[in-house]
Amino acid sequence: MPARGHLFLLGALLASFLLNLISPWLNPYHLDILMGVGINIILAVSLNLINGFTGQFSLGHAGFMSVGAYTAAAVTMFLGPRLFGGTGSAWLFLPALLAGGGAAALAGLIVGVPSLRLRGDYLAIVTLGFGEIIRVIIWNIKAVGGSLGLQGIPPYSNLFWTFSFAALTIYFVSSLVNSTYGRCFIAVHDDEVAASAMGVNTTKFKIVAFIVGAFFAGVAGGIYGHFKLSIDPKGFDFIRSIEIVVMVILGGMGNNVGVVLAAILLTLLPEFLRTAAGWSIPLPFRAEPWSLRWVADTRMIIYSLLVIVLMLARPQGLFTFPLRHRKEGKR
Repeated sequence: MPARGHLFLLGALLASFLLNLISPWLNPYHLDILMGVGINIILAVSLNLINGFTGQFSLGHAGFMSVGAYTAAAVTMFLGPRLFGGTGSAWLFLPALLAGGGAAALAGLIVGVPSLRLRGDYLAIVTLGFGEIIRVIIWNIKAVGGSLGLQGIPPYSNLFWTFSFAALTIYFVSSLVNSTYGRCFIAVHDDEVAASAMGVNTTKFKIVAFIVGAFFAGVAGGIYGHFKLSIDPKGFDFIRSIEIVVMVILGGMGNNVGVVLAAILLTLLPEFLRTAAGWSIPLPFRAEPWSLRWVADTRMIIYSLLVIVLMLARPQGLFTFPLRHRKEGKR
């Protein structure tokens, strides 16, 4: 398993490098979609460690993402010019991402220590409140643009950084959960009382999961900010957190492969509906083709209905495969 994990990581890094080489020839619209796919994979897999493997219910992932986005942007915009002059240097991008992840991890620790003694709905309410507190605080800090947002972020993000960190997130979370240390996350998920009775410090492992998940969410926020070149608090609201949670639930809680597929599907689905709005379907009983222009105004309603139908039809997750259930049944 570890050898296969190393091969996966090396292969993914190589594929990210090759994909970045062809990015100058990609349509900007397609590039935007690819970047969105990579960022959502990082967010969904990191949240899967908290919600899927450890069995908590966090609604504050967009808050961690915003902390990482603003911290990374502050490093490249304000610290970079002082160190390198001019507009800074692209060499500062990796330290900026790590700083953004570190700031988000610190925020995860601050919110995790007092709140992770709670469970279920109570934890969800606390993490939701945390995300809103962060958004309002950023809204009122004039140094980072306040309600107008932060403009002029250097364009350092590319496909290599995005998919390299997506691969690293998958590799790290999978390796952590499948390690001897990481089995305690599964124990907390399965039965917290029994795990505590066996000597597992359940609060400690919930906090560790929160910190790791928040770190990668912060990195995703840094990549997002340096691709969009401007960020504002409205981009990290409650709806954004719900979108990430839906990816985890639809992919199958505790199933990294399914979560990755769900992140790809839910990133592409709105764009597919946007494209479908320009289609015209010829019908034999009509002289004129049936225009789907109405989809443009109702595409988010259609998107929401499709997600609801998928969850009703597959409450265990759209990409939870029977083979996985058979393997779990043999344990």
